[in-house]
Amino acid sequence: MSNYEQLDAWIDQHFDEQVRFLQALVQVPTDTPPGNNAPHAERTAELIRDFGFEAERHSVPEQDVKAYGMQSITNLIVRRPYGSGGRTVALNAHGDVVPPGEGWTHDPYGAEIVDGKMYGRATAVSKSDFSTFTFAVRALEAVARPTQGAIELHFTYDEEFGGILGPGWLLEQGLTKPDLMIAAGFSYEVVTAHNGCLQMEVTVHGKMAHAAVPHTGVDALQGAVAIMNALYAENLKYQQVTSKVPGIKHPYLNIGRIEGGTNTNVIPGKVVLKLDRRMIPEENPAEVEAGIRAVIDQAVAQFNQQRGYAGDDAVRVQIKRLLLANAMTALPGNAPLVQAIQTHGEAVFGHKPPAVGTPLYTDVRLYVERGIPGVIYGAGPRSVLESHAKRADERVDLEDLRRATKVVARALHDLLA
Repeated sequence: MSNYEQLDAWIDQHFDEQVRFLQALVQVPTDTPPGNNAPHAERTAELIRDFGFEAERHSVPEQDVKAYGMQSITNLIVRRPYGSGGRTVALNAHGDVVPPGEGWTHDPYGAEIVDGKMYGRATAVSKSDFSTFTFAVRALEAVARPTQGAIELHFTYDEEFGGILGPGWLLEQGLTKPDLMIAAGFSYEVVTAHNGCLQMEVTVHGKMAHAAVPHTGVDALQGAVAIMNALYAENLKYQQVTSKVPGIKHPYLNIGRIEGGTNTNVIPGKVVLKLDRRMIPEENPAEVEAGIRAVIDQAVAQFNQQRGYAGDDAVRVQIKRLLLANAMTALPGNAPLVQAIQTHGEAVFGHKPPAVGTPLYTDVRLYVERGIPGVIYGAGPRSVLESHAKRADERVDLEDLRRATKVVARALHDLLA
């Protein structure tokens, strides 16, 4: 029996244990916000200790976490050295998740299994890959332990807010610098590039007034509507800007949150918009941000001019950047990762997973920005839509989990040979 067959057999023999491990991880909530994620890190460290894995706990200072808008972050590193020489390969998955929201037909933290699928928040993105990566390493050490190189498991808790206090913090503190890395993803493709993301908060100021005498006020909501119309017009133009990266189409903009007003009988004096602008790898983030600010400023100027507003009786706007996540582009050094995953993806799944880009943004970019070649691969279906990630009834097909674990174990065998 070949090493690959032995790895597959070990994973099959321990798969029920892997499923229970994932269930235990899903059952500890990590809603972000509010982002009280240290308890999940403690639970993870406790569970993997039973496998002989000791996790280094790296707690981000409380004042930094609270200033960031979260409550607690403890990032974990598990180091598995095998001998001098060779590569260090990091495997990263994030435990923070968006809140469940409405519409679930299964307990979002129940990890219930129905018809071969496990339901629950983070079953697909990305507590599933806490288990994929952990059991791939266990299999490798059980049947084909490397004699050189090292593996590091990075379990982090800040992907939803951008990763700066997750992988970004570990890298900035000099706690890790692997040669290659694989991040949590889906089973049917190897992601080598992804979009960037700019998130902004736009506060529109007017002047409150009684609805019976609206002429005594300045309607901030009407000003906000003018801004939104201008931004959505830009969004139509973005469809003409296409990316050359397979899997990525064009830029787009979304206004995801609107807050404002005090009551139904009051002219709104303040409205806050939060927008998300996805940037294709070919775009320059500074130019994108400057362009959006110019569109907003022009829309406000035209709105005030049309209504004869000036001075204190004009709509004013404040613009604040909330997040700037650069796009991830493929580094030449990622070829061994792509080759290993494609080779074994084809062997296990029956077809070669294509190397593509994704319109998502992830914290993998933080490794790549430091010259560490990385790809995205793990347990999951063919698309975010199919996984229900960030929607009700998120789920992972357990057969995808099993097969992805085999692909990662086989790939690690090759990378550390």
